[in-house]
Amino acid sequence: MAQDFFQTLILLILVTDPFGNVPIFVAALSHVAPERRWRVIVRECGIAFVLLLLFMFFGKNFLTALQLSEVSIRIGGGVILFLIALRMVFPQEGGIFGDTEENHEPFIVPLAIPALAGPSALATVLLFSSDNNQEMLVHLGALTTVAIVWLVVLLGAERMQKALGARVMTAFERLMGLILAAMSIEMLLAGFREYVRTLI
Repeated sequence: MAQDFFQTLILLILVTDPFGNVPIFVAALSHVAPERRWRVIVRECGIAFVLLLLFMFFGKNFLTALQLSEVSIRIGGGVILFLIALRMVFPQEGGIFGDTEENHEPFIVPLAIPALAGPSALATVLLFSSDNNQEMLVHLGALTTVAIVWLVVLLGAERMQKALGARVMTAFERLMGLILAAMSIEMLLAGFREYVRTLI
């Protein structure tokens, strides 16, 4: 049981990537008043946690009701992530997410979705659906622990940026953009492969 917990925990940390989301959160919150930032982070982490929790318990029923497949989520998510990656590698006016309002406060998109609760994370928690109550408790515990990791990492994101310096964080952001672009392409290719299999 402990082994299953740690395997689930590590998998969720990898797919939600809180450390890789540090530049994204810092950039998205740059126009938010400093005293409001921690509230926004807590709110967005809470929204992402609730969404992943809902997908863990009701995701398959939700997709069936909307006649959506996991393939469509993977392809659509890959496109969104690729566009975000392009803005990370080639900065434009308005930042990573194209926001032009000076006092714009992000809400749900893009921090909760797709930064934390992205297509990979949603697809992963869908796999955790089970009729076994003990397994569900293990997965629920792992998801709760991951949400705590998000809070610890992201609440310290600004301090991390100050400690490393603007140039290092910019370089890190570009590097993460390249990695994110590769991940998005891989997600698209995997989605297309699954779609082709359905045609054969």
